[in-house]
Amino acid sequence: MNVLRRISILIILLCPVSALSQTSFYVSSAGADTNPGTKARPFASINKALSMARKTPGAVTIKLYGGIYRLSSPIVFTPADSRKEGETLTLTNVENQKAIISGGVTLNNLKWKEYKNGVWQTGIEGDLIFDELIVNGQLQRMARYPNYSSSSRFLGGTASNATDKEHVAHWKSPEGGYVHALHRFEWGDFHYIIKGVNNEGELSLEGGWQNNRRMGMHPQYRFVENIFEELDTANEWFYDKITKVLYYFPPKGLNIKTAKFASPQITHLIEFKGTEANPVSNIDITGITFTQTLRTFMQNQEPLLRSDWTIYRGGAVFYNGAVHCRLADCTLHNLGGNAIFFNNFNRNCEVSGCLISSIGASAICFVGDPKAVRSPSFEYNEFVPLPQIDRTPGPLTNNYPADCKIYDNLIFDLGYVEKQCAGVELSMCQSIMVSHNTIYDVPRAGINVSEGTWGGHIIEYNDIFNTVKESGDHGSFNSWGRDRYWHPDKNILDSIVTTNFELTMLDVVKPIILRNNRMRCDHGWDIDLDDGSSNYLIYNNLCLNGGIKLREGVNRVVENNIMINNTFHPHVWFKNSNDVFRHNIVSTGYQPIGIKVWGKETDYNVFPDSVSLREAWSRGTDKHSVYGKLSFRAPQKGDFRLTDGSIAFSTGFNNFAMDSFGVISSKLKLLAKRVQFPTVIAPDNMNNNEIIDFMGARVKNLNTLGERSATGMDSMRGVLVVEVASGSGASVFLQANDVILSFNYKTINKLRDLLEARLSVIGTTTEVIIFRNQKEYKKKIEPGNIK
Repeated sequence: MNVLRRISILIILLCPVSALSQTSFYVSSAGADTNPGTKARPFASINKALSMARKTPGAVTIKLYGGIYRLSSPIVFTPADSRKEGETLTLTNVENQKAIISGGVTLNNLKWKEYKNGVWQTGIEGDLIFDELIVNGQLQRMARYPNYSSSSRFLGGTASNATDKEHVAHWKSPEGGYVHALHRFEWGDFHYIIKGVNNEGELSLEGGWQNNRRMGMHPQYRFVENIFEELDTANEWFYDKITKVLYYFPPKGLNIKTAKFASPQITHLIEFKGTEANPVSNIDITGITFTQTLRTFMQNQEPLLRSDWTIYRGGAVFYNGAVHCRLADCTLHNLGGNAIFFNNFNRNCEVSGCLISSIGASAICFVGDPKAVRSPSFEYNEFVPLPQIDRTPGPLTNNYPADCKIYDNLIFDLGYVEKQCAGVELSMCQSIMVSHNTIYDVPRAGINVSEGTWGGHIIEYNDIFNTVKESGDHGSFNSWGRDRYWHPDKNILDSIVTTNFELTMLDVVKPIILRNNRMRCDHGWDIDLDDGSSNYLIYNNLCLNGGIKLREGVNRVVENNIMINNTFHPHVWFKNSNDVFRHNIVSTGYQPIGIKVWGKETDYNVFPDSVSLREAWSRGTDKHSVYGKLSFRAPQKGDFRLTDGSIAFSTGFNNFAMDSFGVISSKLKLLAKRVQFPTVIAPDNMNNNEIIDFMGARVKNLNTLGERSATGMDSMRGVLVVEVASGSGASVFLQANDVILSFNYKTINKLRDLLEARLSVIGTTTEVIIFRNQKEYKKKIEPGNIK
């Protein structure tokens, strides 16, 4: 026997059986289901290939040729599709060709003709859903008032009179229209369908269930859509269900007769339908693009325990009862609801290397079964009486997601419909790893933990910025801890924690680790642990703007974090919280609210100036903390490691890596937007001529005779406004050459005063006093304009 033959036999003997028996079925939009599914003669449908895969043992790959695969119903994986370990069923593309799975239908046989005032019309064949219109791959807008404006912070433009009787009187048949609004306190949003107009000329509405804190619509931040009379600008459309006529206002340059029109018809594209007893196992989906699903905002009704969230349990890719299943290197965009949803029992699943953008709601959700929760409550003001609380730790059943991984995903432009959303949402789940993701341009949190059930999450090396863009009182990372022990009455809650401390850890049975992340929130906190959030380890995080907030909760250890241009915000702690805050760098004095006892340890921290440190001493904290100039290696490039010899090292602070945040794959790195690094402001390096950004204005200390003369000021005090960017938050109340004398009821004599006053404004109306044209003016600023 020659050597080559012996080697060949050895390879065969050592090679796994599954590798030798791997089968591939091919699918093409130009194929036929009567074909054998070979590379030369592919099937036409994915379902045909899937039915053949069920009959084929060993590893099977379904390969899609490039093209669009339009679905009238979801592709469903059941336990019949499950595979043994090492014999994965894979749905993928052919040699990196762009295979698109779409829930939209192409609009054919359109006979466009001019209607009037720039609007065109065409009849529509068949019974189609018109919830969204996509033209040449771009999402268009339902006819709306006010018209969409990309420069508006909230909802693409709002008007307080959008639902007024006087405005409604101009509409002939508003039934089927929608009212969209922010929550009264900017804690998410509400949506309503218009059922008609009552005898008083007011709209009859149905809805308003999309937020678990039902306090009504914001009086100003609201708009209406799907109203024919509001079709008055380019890219808007309206579909008349009775006459089956589509009206569209094309933009300049669009050839309406050659443009490609499509409309989504389904909400899910892929479904995994298994159970704990009979799961769907070992199925991978790789290299596929998913697009065009229906909006789901009116189906978003289920409260997620006592968090502010309600949820629609669904997504373009929907997992229920999946084990060892993976979604990798896929693109998900132009989806009306959630992109990916893990519902109830799921184990050891992974989403990695995906590009997720232009999503109507959340990107990735993990949501378990409320019946797995012991002593659950479902609204902020609900609670279980103390004697009735189940005192057994942890979940009641296994019907929840656990031990899953979200890794190396680029996630942006979320919540174009639903504002109570997140890049990653965790509720009633355990031990989810969220690592090396880049998340930005979201209306609320980048990552949200709705309650403590059941902890164990590791959230690390993420890059999260441009968050809380269309809401308030929130953070880039946000959590609530309204677990079974929590009570809405603070006095009762204090008593419970004092006398029944063991209750605080019954749900969050494993610590939640938040480490090595970079976060920037310009409209709230970088890290916001709210309402009882407990059992957290928070370390080695770089906070670029919003600082760290800890509201009531227990057993939080916060150490070795850097807070640029902000500080630590402790709010209403318990007497026996056991909280620890040490070895951290803050850029200004702490901002406590309702704090009488400062936890187990608040010490060995680094302050920017002696005044801030003395304030801490006066409260009885930070006996061993220090102050001094902080010199970072290259802050303009994002390297906030301290230079050698820094006084911070004497407290036990240690530098940590600054080059490992966010996505790691080269493809996604090239596509990702980069966070804007702030100019570091500290008392020791701030000079009288320094100009900094403040809410979109360029401001400086008023410190020269020429500046005093030009403004008419009586003395060298206040902060001079040098320039105001159009459309910025500052443009609402500031002009060039103004002098800011007071902000948020704090006297402003210099830049540091202004920055510290700004830190204390979170989600509330505030006051500014300015000197303009030799007169003082007092102005009120709404939360939405405090950017």
